[in-house]
Amino acid sequence: MKRNICIVIATLMLIVPWTILPLRTFDWALQSPVAEIMVYGYAAFMIFSGIFSFLVYTKGGVKNTWMQVCAVINGIYAVGAAAILCMAIANLFF
Repeated sequence: MKRNICIVIATLMLIVPWTILPLRTFDWALQSPVAEIMVYGYAAFMIFSGIFSFLVYTKGGVKNTWMQVCAVINGIYAVGAAAILCMAIANLFF
């Protein structure tokens, strides 16, 4: 049961980052404070989802093909989100 719940959570974490695309079609989402908060929030979520999927796959013992796919894709999301956060932090100092 625990394995299935972890697989469902990791699968849902694949879909959530794509919800930023319809949100960005609204004018309020493109204004300065809201846009930055949305990007940072999504980036934090993607880093969390990458860490969660990796830990479930390695330490949780859920080693099936779908969980491997979820771990790889969420890991790619996490690396991209970390790069976005590093660029934002570097922009504050330079």
